[in-house]
Formats: sequence, C-alpha cells, structure tokens
Amino acid sequence: MTNRAAAGATAAADALVPAQHPFTRHLRRAATLENAQRHRPWTPADGPLPALYLSHGAPMLFEMSDWMTQLHTWARALPKPRAILIVSAHWESAPLSITSTQPAELVYDFGGFHPMYYQMRYDTPPAVDLAQQVVALMPDTEQVHEHRNRGLDHGAWVPLKIMYPKADIPVLQLSMPTHDPDRLMALGRRLRALRESGVLVIGSGYMTHGLPFLDWQNLDKVPGWSSDFDHWAAEALARGDVDELARFHSNAPGMPYAHPTVEHFTPLFVTLGAATDPTTAPTTTIDGYALGLAKRSLEAA
Repeated sequence: MTNRAAAGATAAADALVPAQHPFTRHLRRAATLENAQRHRPWTPADGPLPALYLSHGAPMLFEMSDWMTQLHTWARALPKPRAILIVSAHWESAPLSITSTQPAELVYDFGGFHPMYYQMRYDTPPAVDLAQQVVALMPDTEQVHEHRNRGLDHGAWVPLKIMYPKADIPVLQLSMPTHDPDRLMALGRRLRALRESGVLVIGSGYMTHGLPFLDWQNLDKVPGWSSDFDHWAAEALARGDVDELARFHSNAPGMPYAHPTVEHFTPLFVTLGAATDPTTAPTTTIDGYALGLAKRSLEAA
C-alpha cells in the first residue's frame, strides 16, 4: 500500500464515524488548526525531542473531548517528529521485538466496545529506517525480532490517532521485555540517541490502572488508592527520585489496587531512561482523572 493509499484508507475509516461523534469533532478541529498553521516539522536545530510517558485510555478516549484536546495540543506544541517509537503496556514480549516495518492490521485488543472502534484504521508510512536505527542501538547480545504480521495495539494507536490524526508519521512499536525498572531504564538509555534524530520516544501506560477495583456505578468518584498513588508518583517525579519510583511495589500508597498488574506503570522507566538526565524532574503536561484513574502524562527532556 502506498503512503497515499494508506492515508486514504485511514481517512475512509474515519468517515464512517458519525458526524456528531466527539472524535469526528476532534478531527474537524485538528484539520482546522492544521489548515491555519501547518505543524512545523522537527529539524536538527530543535535539538533532541523529549521522551514522553502518556496515560493512553481505551477506545472510550475517543469520546472524551477534553482529553483528546489535551493530547492533540501537546503534540502540536512539539515539533512534528520524523518518526515515533512507542512502548505500550499491551505488548509484553521477550526477547525484544518490534511490530511490522510495513503498515499492518491494527490489534484490536479490547472487548465490549461499539463496533465502529473495530473498524478504525491508522495506516502509517513504512518504518524501515527507524527499525534499522533501533537494531543498531542494541548490543550484539540483544537480538530484535520483527513480527511482520503484527500492527500497533490500542496502547499505541489510540493515543497516536488522536495526537497525529493524519497518520503521516512512521510508527514502530517496541515490545516491553521485562518489568524490572533497572532493565527498562537501560533499554531507555539505548533509545536516547533516537531523540537526537527527531524520533519521538514514548512509553504508553496509565498512571493508575486498578480496573477491578473501580466503582462502576460511581465513576465520577476518584478512589483513594488512585489519588494516593498519583500524588506519590508526582512527588517522586518532582524530586527526580528514580530509586523511589522503582520501589513502587513496596513504597507506593494505593498498591496493589492502583496496579494489580504493573504493565501500565512500568513503561515510565523506558521514558525516564531515554531522558538526558533521568533525575531531572520531567514536566507534567496532563493530570487529573478519568473514570477514577490518574491521567498523569509527562515529558522528559
């Protein structure tokens, strides 16, 4: 599929979303902004792009206008990246692996949502050059396997479709091979050089993710375990206390309710590892709560 055909396939799928749906309104707003002022591409004069950690949400994020606006505004505040490398909570796999370097079918790894979300597309340009860069950064002992039939999972394509709706940036997803903070920090350090060439490195998770413990009859209420964990993380991040963050299992209030499984928190360590100085406080760009879960998202220079 050519780049033009891929973009057309994504746009055709977007056209199937009802005209008054919040995501359709988001697309119209994004197009208006782009027509008024083109998103400026990254150049070497910009220096390294930051590394991001974002709380990604499920397909219901497409119905949350304020959150979509926050994500899109954040994306446009940064130079438009040459490519994007994303580590998602939804792909835990060792040895280290990458998605197909050619556009592949999305992974619809969710259930119980409206059928329209299973028809969405995000056909980005080939990411062959990015894959070669990633492989070159790994030690000889770390073989990187390409899953040629695997596309992006929803931890990647849902937020990126909102942030960069034109689907015109090459995207590659990297698996999360471990939950050990030290090893993930080391992986992030290897990826740090990508930022200097205009690649946006993203860890995609959710600052709290205690889905089994939500009060589904009262989702406007923020559970104490969610706010307590979020405040603890915010304070540790503000101090640049990576060691404290790495001890989240034992030290964070709200555990294990905030993270009964840890895959939505641990992408943070890839982000921090990719930062120029992991002990420098990152900038929180989005905070607050959605469905009782902490949306805290940040960028590290």
